[in-house]
Amino acid sequence: MTVDKYLSKILGTIINKNRRIILAMKETNEKKSAGYSSPYEFKGRIPLSQAIPLGLQHVMAMFIGNLTPLIIVMGVCGLTADAGFSELRTALLQNAMIIAGIVTLVQMFSIGPVGGKVPIVMGTSSGFLGVLNNTVTACGGGIIAYGAIMGACLIGGIFEGILGAFLKPLRKFFPPIVTGSVVIAIGLSLLGVGINYFCGGSGKVDYGSLPNLFLGFVVLIVIVLLKHFAPQNSIFSSSAILFGILAGYIVAVIMTFVLPNTGVDADGAKYTYSWVVNFSQVKDAAWIAIPSFMGFGALSDVKMSFQASAIIPIGIMFIVTAIETVGDISACIEGGMDREATDTELSGGVICDGLGSAFAAFFGVLPNTSFSQNVGLVSMTKVVNRFAISMGAIFLILCGFCPKIGAIMSIMPQSVLGGAAVMMFASILISGIQLITKWPVTPRNVTIVSVALGLGYGLGANSAVLAHMPQAITLIFGGSGIVPAALFAIILNIVLPPDEKSEVEIAEEILDIKKKEAQKK
Repeated sequence: MTVDKYLSKILGTIINKNRRIILAMKETNEKKSAGYSSPYEFKGRIPLSQAIPLGLQHVMAMFIGNLTPLIIVMGVCGLTADAGFSELRTALLQNAMIIAGIVTLVQMFSIGPVGGKVPIVMGTSSGFLGVLNNTVTACGGGIIAYGAIMGACLIGGIFEGILGAFLKPLRKFFPPIVTGSVVIAIGLSLLGVGINYFCGGSGKVDYGSLPNLFLGFVVLIVIVLLKHFAPQNSIFSSSAILFGILAGYIVAVIMTFVLPNTGVDADGAKYTYSWVVNFSQVKDAAWIAIPSFMGFGALSDVKMSFQASAIIPIGIMFIVTAIETVGDISACIEGGMDREATDTELSGGVICDGLGSAFAAFFGVLPNTSFSQNVGLVSMTKVVNRFAISMGAIFLILCGFCPKIGAIMSIMPQSVLGGAAVMMFASILISGIQLITKWPVTPRNVTIVSVALGLGYGLGANSAVLAHMPQAITLIFGGSGIVPAALFAIILNIVLPPDEKSEVEIAEEILDIKKKEAQKK
């Protein structure tokens, strides 16, 4: 190669590079002139082409979890398709998607004091399942028991809303050391859920099979590659979760057509593999459906009633879910915005949690609460833009009016979701650690965290320990480490004497020392 040709090649490379830089700057300026901002800003406006995929990944993270509690409770009540309740089941699942979308929008944009203006996705709570199972038995089962549950949810939701309105004077009971412990407990409790998804779904015959693990790893690998090797701030990097799930879904569809769909268990019975994508549900689903109200339409047989046997235990659980919501909001703000949640955000968030659940009861939907899955997604991606998340909420509402879209989402194999869940749930744990370590870790704080997680979470995560305790205690503390961890953290924070110097004072002294050292250099 001659010198002239070599120089021409270098010059051409420089020109092309400069052209790309100029085009990128032009695109950025165009976005700014159009009023566009970053997806990492809560109130910023971003292009629709960017907002839709960012919102869809939130929907995919919570879609199955939003419907599963309702399916379980309907089964416990005996409201099955075989018993002639197929129309009712479809209507309730439809309403669950619509309500989740509406309450999410209220949480982000607020209506007066209702809503914390935080990037939190709301959905049907699974934390009530233990209480609801016993409530069904106490109320006699069937459609009457379901009506009693709705009445209790209405009362409990209003109670939580009132509790949220007075949250500010109670804020002193929730310093970072307490909320951090609760957030860590939330993260720990979800790790097992993520792994269960990853392996195909708890209780499945082929749980932990090679195809399920393969799908989980496909999703996980795609997410990691896009997150760390795609251009920063690109749609592929910020929407890594969405593209990972889509990749896993596509692979699952291919496997469904290529590989055998059924196997034989130890008893010789034939079963369908959990990773198989069943398109028959999509085929049978309607294109358009109008939501039904309690006592009308498909829900005409469901009558709201008020029974003490349902109101008392469910009401107690609403106090518990208020504490969990405080932890979720704290984790979301800390993980997504790198700051502590304000009194207004926490109060508005809990009010929305309670009144949203009361509103849901009129449509036959179980209590709505903040979804920890989506908190993990925010902590991982740092995408807090409410316009983007609102696209996901609107999509949920559309799914409610178009059951066929909802069916496409609902048939997604759990192992596909699990590939994303293991990372998202672990991100919540990291957010809790960040809350605790934001200020110097004193011996007092070490004691609070150690006891809260060691004893509190240990007891909650091993419900068999509480087998000989009164039923009321097992309902509240059994099956989850969140509640006992929160309780022990709050009590210890009140009982233990404060450090000689406050956390803020210690932090300020450290900062002063660092400034002096920097000046000397």
